[in-house]
Amino acid sequence: MISEATNKHFIEELLEKLILGSERTPRILEKLLNQLMLAERESVLGAAPYERSEDRTGFANGFKDRKYLSKIGDLSLKIPQTRDVSFYPSCLEKGERTERALMLTFAEAYVQGVSTRKVGKIVEELCGRSVSSTTVSEYAKILDKEVLAFKERPLGFYKYLYLDAQYEKVRHEGVVRSMAVLKAIGVDSEGRREVLGISCSLSEAEVHWRSFLQDLLKRGLVGIELIISDDHAGLKAALRAVLPSVKWQRCIFHLAQNAMHHSPSKAMQSEISEAVKGIYGAQDRAEAEARLKRVVEKFQSKAAKFCAWLETNFIEGLTFYDFPKKHWRKIRTVNALERINREQKRRTRVAGLFPSVESCERLVISIGIRIHEDWSTERKYMDME
Repeated sequence: MISEATNKHFIEELLEKLILGSERTPRILEKLLNQLMLAERESVLGAAPYERSEDRTGFANGFKDRKYLSKIGDLSLKIPQTRDVSFYPSCLEKGERTERALMLTFAEAYVQGVSTRKVGKIVEELCGRSVSSTTVSEYAKILDKEVLAFKERPLGFYKYLYLDAQYEKVRHEGVVRSMAVLKAIGVDSEGRREVLGISCSLSEAEVHWRSFLQDLLKRGLVGIELIISDDHAGLKAALRAVLPSVKWQRCIFHLAQNAMHHSPSKAMQSEISEAVKGIYGAQDRAEAEARLKRVVEKFQSKAAKFCAWLETNFIEGLTFYDFPKKHWRKIRTVNALERINREQKRRTRVAGLFPSVESCERLVISIGIRIHEDWSTERKYMDME
């Protein structure tokens, strides 16, 4: 049986003589590593292949081909396998740990907003080899297990549910398409915010929203008393189908923005927006209705189209009056989602165009996970006493 110490000494001497710039160096290194792994397997088994020995602890079981990235090039290794005893070459373990650590680092950098091009440069500096943006994106796949666990984790009781959608560009079947990124956060019985779910899809808006809401319920979402969102037509249709008995609050910030589209002139847009916001600053529903009448009287002669729209839509912004006054400021808009929306845009602005739906979902959910973890350590979002 070959002595492991003899092998290591032999290999060290040869490595000292190698000229690292030689084209043959990777092939020579392959042979040396394969020989070292064979010697180590013999040491672990207590016998060479086919050798009869009382010290034998297990048996050789062939080889597993593996591509191994090194600073001097790709190596084709044959990793010895065993039966009846656990074995993995020690000469590769450190490299494996280092590679996993690097992949995690690169994946985290990707999520934090570093472009794939910049991450590629970091890889080149650390590892002495250039990598493409595609390879860096492959590193990010190490996040998939974490992402899947987050998507499937069980939910529970939440009083308030905030829903919103943003859109990203994704390449699909050779065509650049707009993809919906749906997000849900909830406020639990203790007043803490949680990211409940994020979903990316190229499907029709109402179908996607319905599937998203059904998945939240399947995971155990209960107790919802109020849903806060913008006026998404697909979302409203999905809510009627999935959560028809839950009250809905239209975001008054977006409602005021929508009001500007009904202004007869650009000069009046700001005035109209402020007038709408003023309605919902009332101390109760009755006062809000009184303010509505005054706004309509003020603008009827110069903005009749706006007044007609307001009388039809303003009731959708009044639902928050049915809940505790100390919660009003936080349940009449979707500002609770502001941070996650901002972080998504900051990062996706760097990424630009996503190569697939999966790559976008991996990124935005990873962002959501980190914000979810931050919220768990911050003070409560609402006083629920």
